Amino acid sequence: MSATRRPRHGQVLVYYGQGKGKTTAAFGLALRALGRGWRVCMIQFTKSGEWPPGEPVGETAAASRLAPEFELISTGLGFVNILGDPYPFEAHKEAAEKGLALAREKLQSDAYDLVILDEVLGAVSQGQLALDAVLQVVQERPPSVSVLLTGHDDREAFIARVIAIADLATEMRKVKHPFDSGRQAIKGLDY
Repeated sequence: MSATRRPRHGQVLVYYGQGKGKTTAAFGLALRALGRGWRVCMIQFTKSGEWPPGEPVGETAAASRLAPEFELISTGLGFVNILGDPYPFEAHKEAAEKGLALAREKLQSDAYDLVILDEVLGAVSQGQLALDAVLQVVQERPPSVSVLLTGHDDREAFIARVIAIADLATEMRKVKHPFDSGRQAIKGLDY
């Protein structure tokens, strides 16, 4: 890894909230970093990388075109307790824990300038991961590696602790959403 590509001090960034756009903004940040010659890894918690089952989502297909500088790994099993989720909660929890172990490995590898933990906050909110374990992984990373955490805290039980360690925090607030009027997700816009 060329030290000249990295900023002197990595940052902790957080995109959180109930609004749509956290993952989309994370991809925008990834594109900016890639454009500056950075190596980026995105680990998606709670997402399987396919929807419908057997068909890669748009971001998975696009990320494959940016390899090897951009690595996207989906560690989740998909929707938790919605849309006919066939997995027991313990299976989702095990997948999230494996994702966090992978995040630790990627952050410590010195192979990436930016590591994105997509929907990791949602995994905490749903009880799949302990917040303390996530914060420990973030705080133990090499100081030159930037990390972005995305997701939501449904009850706002812990988000203040996440913001406290962040250099930048942006809240996505839902104002209006097509789901509110019964419209379904659109391929290309939503997945």
